[in-house]
Amino acid sequence: MKIARYRIVAALRERGQQTRADWVERELPERVDPDRHVGLLATLRLDPADLADTPSP
Repeated sequence: MKIARYRIVAALRERGQQTRADWVERELPERVDPDRHVGLLATLRLDPADLADTPSP
């Protein structure tokens, strides 16, 4: 399961965390592996299950 970077950025911007959103855009790959970035997602208080791309049928 991968997370599209734009979903993380959008969630942060909705919270008014513009600086963090800008950093995520610069530093993370377009497709984020939640297992590899679990610590960062926890620090940002983001639940990977809420951000994951829905699988295609």
